Amino acid sequence: MNLSIVIPLLNEEESLNELYHWIAKVMQSNDFLYEILFIDDGSTDGSWEVIEKLSRQDAHVRGIRFLKNFGKSQALHAGFALAKGHVVVTMDADLQDNPEEIPELYNMIAKEGFDLVSGWKKKRFDPVIGKNLPSKLFNFAARRTSKVKLHDFNCGLKAYRSDVVKSIEVTGEMHRYIPVLAKNAGFENIGEKVVQHQARKYGTTKFGMERFIRGFLDLITISFLSRFGKRPMHLFGAWGAIMLFIGFCFALYLGIDKLFIHPEGRLLTDRPQFYIALTAMILGSQFFVAGFLGELILRSKKDRPNYIIKEVLNTEV
Repeated sequence: MNLSIVIPLLNEEESLNELYHWIAKVMQSNDFLYEILFIDDGSTDGSWEVIEKLSRQDAHVRGIRFLKNFGKSQALHAGFALAKGHVVVTMDADLQDNPEEIPELYNMIAKEGFDLVSGWKKKRFDPVIGKNLPSKLFNFAARRTSKVKLHDFNCGLKAYRSDVVKSIEVTGEMHRYIPVLAKNAGFENIGEKVVQHQARKYGTTKFGMERFIRGFLDLITISFLSRFGKRPMHLFGAWGAIMLFIGFCFALYLGIDKLFIHPEGRLLTDRPQFYIALTAMILGSQFFVAGFLGELILRSKKDRPNYIIKEVLNTEV
């Protein structure tokens, strides 16, 4: 199979038929062997009924339905797990991504050898204050922190080699940082393509300003995990050693001073250095314990999906 098109969605009943016919037209005109994976992330409108109808009409359409809303990252994780295509394309269901970009994205992966190609919505039809400006600030921070030179981390239109999406774990709110996760996993041939952005035709966006706050927090998380996720003792052990060294130096100073310099001086517990030494040693010990626990958890951790699938359509395509 050439292509798996993974489409996470939440309450996009009005756009699904139009999106399906648009994708099918592009796929057939390019003679692709393909599948369309709709992942219903707990929709409360008639989205799942539309997907059921489409799957009965066309065996290329597969559907995954979550028990409730678990988030876009979990929807992508489920889609990646079931995708069968050599190239996996992700796009949003709101008709703001143009399916006619897919053939060129596919060629960049299949023929030009990219591991991952991210869309860049250079010209956007979103409100300047509400989305454009925060998005630019977010992308600037993401570039500087992750060292991945992309202009638009938030673009839902991306293409991947199959082994890329099978090798990474997209959890929490990390869907914005799939290129960073891929780079950390060793897939460094990352490209970018300017894609057409469409104005939203139906409904309203499911993401508010809070997504940028969560995005910046996730950026801190992924920066930490990329450096210390596989070796927590390197961070906590280093800080523990520093704190213990500081505590030992103060304790040594107090001991020498009390025994040899001012034996008749005030009590050790009356001196601020005593509490600095005590605090530093306690913190150092706690850092070491945190590092050991991190290593133990890392070695005993068994990954499992943090979502529940309620129903799957067309398991064989």
